[in-house]
Amino acid sequence: MSSEPILKIVIIIPARYHSSRLPGKPLMDICGKSMVSRTYDQCCQSLNKENIFVATDDLRISTHCQELNMNVIMTPSSCKTGTDRVYEASKKINADIYINVQGDEPIINPEDINIVIAASQKNPTKVINAMCPINNSDFNNPTIPKVVTRLDNRLLYGSRVGIPVTKDLLFSKAKKQVCIYAYPKQSLIDFSSINKKTPLEKIEDIEILRFLELGYEVQMVDVSEGSIAVDVPEDVEKVERILNARF
Repeated sequence: MSSEPILKIVIIIPARYHSSRLPGKPLMDICGKSMVSRTYDQCCQSLNKENIFVATDDLRISTHCQELNMNVIMTPSSCKTGTDRVYEASKKINADIYINVQGDEPIINPEDINIVIAASQKNPTKVINAMCPINNSDFNNPTIPKVVTRLDNRLLYGSRVGIPVTKDLLFSKAKKQVCIYAYPKQSLIDFSSINKKTPLEKIEDIEILRFLELGYEVQMVDVSEGSIAVDVPEDVEKVERILNARF
């Protein structure tokens, strides 16, 4: 009797200290815990701890993770994106599927991570990314990437401007990118074979566009609407309000 192969899946959490919009954000205190430790704890509800790693280039972040008994890997400071950092981590950790959960997602829903993991298990050769509905306010926020897809949810494009709009340039309905990705190992090799950002990726500053520009299909999957990526100080306040409301 044949059976499906068992895939090794790991979660990599890229954590960079020198963020252009919010320097030092992985170590920022959010209701008594650092942002990166909150992200790590959420991931631990989806996979066993031994399969979860923070990938950083900063000794302060590495020391902090070690003090909290979190698995951490040092990666080069030359990494241009979180996905490049996941690729560097993949050189040290052998797996079939690499789940990228950005280190600035302190209240990421573990069930959303599970959705991406399940999708990658069904489609182990595909690049997968999460998305969810967006409201009118966030639609006009340039720190939040918006995505448009085909009818089968394959990614058409992502942008920091509000897309799609009506012919009167008005919001109707839209979805935002949620920073949970699944990568087969070969896709990471191809992604990092380019030694600079691809043209559209550079303009939009959205790394998933590099896969499109390289000819990859990106399968988008729907997840819940509760995720908040922390890019500016106002995002920290939003996260703290949500956490305080839970207790």
